Amino acid sequence: MSKSVKPKKFDHLFTTKSVSKGTGLRLAIARQIVEKNHVRKLSANSIISEGIEFVIKIPVPV
Repeated sequence: MSKSVKPKKFDHLFTTKSVSKGTGLRLAIARQIVEKNHVRKLSANSIISEGIEFVIKIPVPV
């Protein structure tokens, strides 16, 4: 994931695809479901040419 894409990856309607070639991964919707509906945290770590790791943090009650 490039430096220019990283800050926008969870933005609504953001895609790196050209017009009429799809709408991307829908990360904004995934983030909304995880964070708003389930009170969890969704993040992504990326290294160019190696891949992306998506992390869902779930707090454990003590």
